[in-house]
Amino acid sequence: MLLTTPMRRQLTNLVTKPSLKRLAGSSITARRLYAKPTPTSPPPPKDENGTPWLGYFFTTTIAASLGYIMATTLTFEKDKTISSLIPNPSLANAIENEARSTAPLDSLQPPNYIQDEEKIQAVLKQLQSVLGNNPENYSMHEGELNSHSDTEFNTHHPNDDQRPRIILFPHNTEEISQLLKICNENDVPVVPFSGGTSLEGHFIPTRRNCTVTIDISKYMNQIIKLNKKDLDVVVQGGVEWEELNEFLKDEGLMFGCDPGPGAQIAGCVADSCSGTNAYRYGTMKEQVVNLTVVLPDGTIVKTKGRPRKSSAGYNLNGLFTGSEGTLGIMTEVTVKCHVIPKFETVAVVAFPTVGDAAECVSNVIQSGIQLTAMELLDNNMMHLINKGGATSRTDWIEKPTVFFRIGGHTQKTIDDLVSEVEKLAKSNKCQNFEFAKDEDEKVELWEARKVALWSVLDAGRNTDPKARVWTTDVAVPLSQLPQTIEKTKQEMDKSKLINAIVGHVGDGNFHSFIIYRNADERKKCEKLVENMVHRALEVEGTCTGEHGVGIGKREFMLSELGQTPVDLMRKVKLAIDPKRIMNPDKIFKIDPKEPSDDYV
Repeated sequence: MLLTTPMRRQLTNLVTKPSLKRLAGSSITARRLYAKPTPTSPPPPKDENGTPWLGYFFTTTIAASLGYIMATTLTFEKDKTISSLIPNPSLANAIENEARSTAPLDSLQPPNYIQDEEKIQAVLKQLQSVLGNNPENYSMHEGELNSHSDTEFNTHHPNDDQRPRIILFPHNTEEISQLLKICNENDVPVVPFSGGTSLEGHFIPTRRNCTVTIDISKYMNQIIKLNKKDLDVVVQGGVEWEELNEFLKDEGLMFGCDPGPGAQIAGCVADSCSGTNAYRYGTMKEQVVNLTVVLPDGTIVKTKGRPRKSSAGYNLNGLFTGSEGTLGIMTEVTVKCHVIPKFETVAVVAFPTVGDAAECVSNVIQSGIQLTAMELLDNNMMHLINKGGATSRTDWIEKPTVFFRIGGHTQKTIDDLVSEVEKLAKSNKCQNFEFAKDEDEKVELWEARKVALWSVLDAGRNTDPKARVWTTDVAVPLSQLPQTIEKTKQEMDKSKLINAIVGHVGDGNFHSFIIYRNADERKKCEKLVENMVHRALEVEGTCTGEHGVGIGKREFMLSELGQTPVDLMRKVKLAIDPKRIMNPDKIFKIDPKEPSDDYV
């Protein structure tokens, strides 16, 4: 809970009273809280009575917060508590919360977002002014408002009144700083936006009728500098990862992650994405060298320089990676580059069951063979690819199939790896093994993996033009992968809904695609996904391997992590974003008065 101005004044009066000194059992208490040395420059601000304002302590440093001092100095008498010393329960609660290391939801007051329409209009004018009052730099167009609230790929869709009031298109970090400063001063919720490819409702404006969206994709999409010898590149947050790869390709380099088409670098960081290459090159957490972030109050911070490793202080890159826009807006990112293998092939291997396929992948990993990617498509997925006709061939074996991408710097390395993979596949009951012998065949074989999602969407639309796809993911320890996928597949097939499983199985991550056409089928989807998540959590997995939490997975955070870790995350959120303006309601709850998950 934040201390309001009246609370600060009341606290100022309280700590100067002799009675408080007596209750605390120490004459030094008041001096520690309210000493009167000659102030250093700048002096503490004063209220209308000329009394130094104790809120100064709150705004200068968290470590020396008044709440902390109160909590320590008011415990000299063991039978006294803060609540017994301070008559105002809200004030006592605020002081206690300041001293806590975590922030339980029930200890907070609801956020106080702007609601007065006249004030909202005044703020919108201020925001437009920052962008030069140029209509090219902002939009209130119906289509823009809708596209910045939802896509057909979203698992969770907004209500009609969950749209931004305005879309802002800044040109640089400084403009974003000014915009956020205005929003923070006026309690305006902000949703950051880049590629808009998130799947769990990440950019839905949950706070009705008062949210603004800041979209960095229109202007902040430049590749700033390639440091080829250092194998890193500096980009603005709105650069698409595919465009970055096109740029790097001419230098013999590549970006390590390959998420969905259209994803942009800031969003990749915010959701901690990965993709098919994660087995070889790691997730987004491993790609970030440094970040430039604008904090909720407009403060600009650069997390570090460009060393490949550093043990200097907290890992701020790790703090912001996966934060889903709840802590600030990433405007510039330095990411690692990787050398493109000189030789590469693709092997496609069919198996009798999903369990057999996953077991083969596990054996490959245990053997220590270094491959680029291992992707599993179940028999339903292979059938839909044939049916959709989106690849150059339509005679794929409709069995659970693993696609191995194998790279190296000599042809002999490739040949040896293919031979090793073939041996392991045959020992795991494989029914077919083919590998690309040239570049054209490689493209043809890998093509099936790249069209998986589109094939599912086409299948749904062919049954009903209004059909929707629910796509989600979990990740489990590698030893638990075969049985987890097998159980999930059995339940989904039993539901009679159109479904498919695709997995980045090299790191224990798999996705389900489920088509629903009406409210009843959506309820079936919800139950299937809930069971899939709980199945993963039962074997010490996670509710999301790479899609992020957003709104869709929020309800599973307590089941996965427990109360205390979530409360700690909430405390970090409040330390950086005390007014809770940044992408409200994502990852975990921030409002104790929120009536239900349906509310958001």
